[in-house]
Amino acid sequence: MSKKLTLISHLLCPYVQRAAIALAEKGIPFEKIYIDLNAKPEWFLKISPLGKVPLLKVPQDDGSEAVLFESSVIAKYIEETQGEPRLHPDNALDRARHRGWMEYGSTILADIWGLETTKDAAVFDEKLKVLTQKFGRIEDVLGEGPFFAGAKFSLVDAVFAPVFRYFDTFDEIADQGVFTSYPKVRAWRQALAERPSVKAAVTPEYPQLLRQFMERYDAHMLKQAA
Repeated sequence: MSKKLTLISHLLCPYVQRAAIALAEKGIPFEKIYIDLNAKPEWFLKISPLGKVPLLKVPQDDGSEAVLFESSVIAKYIEETQGEPRLHPDNALDRARHRGWMEYGSTILADIWGLETTKDAAVFDEKLKVLTQKFGRIEDVLGEGPFFAGAKFSLVDAVFAPVFRYFDTFDEIADQGVFTSYPKVRAWRQALAERPSVKAAVTPEYPQLLRQFMERYDAHMLKQAA
């Protein structure tokens, strides 16, 4: 594609990070435009059917732009149109399995939302228990690494890298021990943290912005800080 793609983004959105990581892994130049989801501009609302990010604007030969929404759709489009390296397995069964674990990663993001926003200690403890159990399931399916499918980076990795990034900030507040019993998950988390595409998917102020977000919710987690 000769013309540059545009990724409509939010500074904290993990779904935007998925798309940014996939694009970077493919070596595709793209522009990022950040918006405030608390004050969505009119131009954004006109092109976003769900009022959510990410959006991917794709230049067309006639000078117009097609707009894709939903991170899974964007990831699939990137994979299908942008050549090497492949981020999905060639085998249909393996691809389906990977898509299942990508959806599993989305359920973890929903639990993280509860963990980072609840004021209630009981809700916090329940979310922490659920998350710990979910990462236990992942520990059972991981191989020798360093990535989900072994030596090759995949879209499953692009989904889980933003998941692990939350815990970089959470652990600075108070280490919850979510990964203590899971050496394979810990190694996977470290490998993803070192990946250039993962590092570049957020701005340097991400940890500070995440803390400010939690402060606005008066999050229970912040009360655990030493």
